Amino acid sequence: MNLSLYLLTVLIWGTTWIALKLQLGVVAIPVSIVYRFALAALVLFALLLLSRKLQPMNRRGHGICLAQGVCLFCINFLCFLTASQWIPSGLIAVVFSTATLWNALNARVFFGQKVARNVLLGGGLGLLGLGLLFWPELSGHSASPETLLGLGLALFGTLCFSAGNLLSSLQQKAGLKPLTTNAWGMAYGAAMLAGYCLVQGIPFDMEWNSRYIGSLLYLVIPGSVIGFTAYLTLVGRMGPERAAYCTVLFPVVALNVSAYAEGYQWTLPALFGLVLVMLGNVLVFRKPKPLNNAPGPAKLA
Repeated sequence: MNLSLYLLTVLIWGTTWIALKLQLGVVAIPVSIVYRFALAALVLFALLLLSRKLQPMNRRGHGICLAQGVCLFCINFLCFLTASQWIPSGLIAVVFSTATLWNALNARVFFGQKVARNVLLGGGLGLLGLGLLFWPELSGHSASPETLLGLGLALFGTLCFSAGNLLSSLQQKAGLKPLTTNAWGMAYGAAMLAGYCLVQGIPFDMEWNSRYIGSLLYLVIPGSVIGFTAYLTLVGRMGPERAAYCTVLFPVVALNVSAYAEGYQWTLPALFGLVLVMLGNVLVFRKPKPLNNAPGPAKLA
């Protein structure tokens, strides 16, 4: 079950860039994100109410959902969208892939969880592999003050993503399922982002054509309702640090799709980077070996 959720998350979020690309046009990107999460919240609430599975929450639960919505469905998107104006998408992917390491460290600081060496090593290999995958894009980008600002925003967006992971883990430990917390979190996040658009004077336009509506629906249903639910379920089951290795595999899926749809050509360094990413994946999910001198289970007489 965990493997199915993991592969589903990677495949969905590895292809959402196509829908995001199709969204570029008349509607401002922050407004498109408001539409995406507002509609996703409506879908989730409708499903939960019809199935009578909407869990009640106290004030503390709503407070955590508000924080999760701001981190996962608002600030991090604004950070990455703004950063993409100044730094290459490959560099953003590399920064975002550090979520595996940040989740491991944050889980240690806030939850007291032991940081497994294989998770840190696997995350490091994945990060190095992504660097090789995007090396042509990274090496051709000249440094500037805007580059540093973009890097800072991308890193802050990754930290917000990591915080959202830990908040979801906290909710699940309290017995709240991702479907309920995502519904409220997306609603809160969309409301906060809508407020930002109003303050900035960004118009709420709409494109009534198959390209925009189709891409929006893909981002709403697979990209948000299914993708975030599957991913945050993994966070609760596997821990934030292992689940976050998805962020390393998203760009790999995206590059393979690009090779088919846009003629991306694999190079020797890129292939070596792919090997490192997959090796990192193996290390992250390798179970630690039990100690030889550990007492075994008591045998029945």
